Amino acid sequence: MTTRILTKNWDREGSEKLSSYASGERYQGFEQVLSGTPDHDTVISELKKANLRGAGGAGFPAGMKWSFVPQDTGKPIYLVVNADESEPGTFKDRYIIENDPHMLLEGIAITCRTVGAHVAYVFMRGEYVGPRRILLAAIEEAYDAGILGKSCMGSGYELDVYVHRGAGAYICGEETGLLEALEGKKGEPRVKPPFPAVEGLFGCPTLINNVQTIASVPAILEMGGEAFAALGSERCGGTHLYNVSGHVKKPGVYELPFGTTYNELIFEHCGGMRSDKPLKAVVPGGASTPVLLPSELDIKSDFDSLKGIGSMFGTGAVMVLEEGTCMVRTCLRFMEFFHHESCGQCTPCREGTGWAAKVIDRVEHGGARREDLDLIVDIAGNIEGNTICALGDAAGMMAKPFVQKFKDEWERHIENRGCPFPEYPLAD
Repeated sequence: MTTRILTKNWDREGSEKLSSYASGERYQGFEQVLSGTPDHDTVISELKKANLRGAGGAGFPAGMKWSFVPQDTGKPIYLVVNADESEPGTFKDRYIIENDPHMLLEGIAITCRTVGAHVAYVFMRGEYVGPRRILLAAIEEAYDAGILGKSCMGSGYELDVYVHRGAGAYICGEETGLLEALEGKKGEPRVKPPFPAVEGLFGCPTLINNVQTIASVPAILEMGGEAFAALGSERCGGTHLYNVSGHVKKPGVYELPFGTTYNELIFEHCGGMRSDKPLKAVVPGGASTPVLLPSELDIKSDFDSLKGIGSMFGTGAVMVLEEGTCMVRTCLRFMEFFHHESCGQCTPCREGTGWAAKVIDRVEHGGARREDLDLIVDIAGNIEGNTICALGDAAGMMAKPFVQKFKDEWERHIENRGCPFPEYPLAD
């Protein structure tokens, strides 16, 4: 049975409220770091032992990232929590915010005390009206209880937490684009170096982590890094919130250990396929991750295993597609999304995503030639590796496997002069 870490309080009535917890049930980890035990080095050491990986998509080791934040610059240090959650198929962070915002706030408080920050910003996508309201209420409760503010829990340590609404730009999920938006500018990714840990928000040292990453911190201090690591796979510790959508009987959010196979996730936890149509494909971690065939689904679901077969774990947003789903139209939807959300700063991404979308649209609607299939792969390859941020890479890596793994289907579109699928289950 899975040890519940991130979802352990979700069944509690009023779990979003501080009043639903007895005295001493909440913020014990923060109280410990306020006392100096554990100290900065010990907390970071525990994170490294825990194999905590960034849950926003990149999977960078959190302990290592925290250690990059300099302590001796004389400048303020900031924590920025990425709650933008704009990756198609991803909805795990909003569940954390809605069901247990105080777990996130305790993680924020521990993180700030550890890295020496006195101000934290939660950058939340503007469409999250309900989650924002819940988080703001939890922050107010924490101030009223003396947990946040001028003297956190009577310690003399000062901490303020603010929620900043994004304007609905996917590119602001990229950490430097997020910083630009937070500073009131257009959300365009920055050239790195310098990296945010050294020169981030307002030119100051800044730690940026995803909601789930920060929310995992209190549990790591409570149970110890090694125990947390043992719950997951070899290099990805703990559990993950898998958000599953598409053609399964029971879509939703599932807390499972890193390394759970996709076959187990789909056929045991999600109840299998929604109808008698067999499984056709799985997008393992959001629209930006290369598609998998049914024959590839016994692989462990973690960052390193997926990378080993040419895909990515991403945010763990699993999209399940049944037979009858048009893979050309699915690829077109994704490419149109990336083209729409490109900030336009880099020519390969700005022009390449739009060009690829036009060619894929020709295939879908009957105006393509066989050479266009090679052209799509060529365009994708020329976008990859030639942009400031990873949006262009994502678009390219997404498109190529769709063409290569389902080439017969693309060729049928060309032969039939249009889509051979009269119905499109993904739109149901």
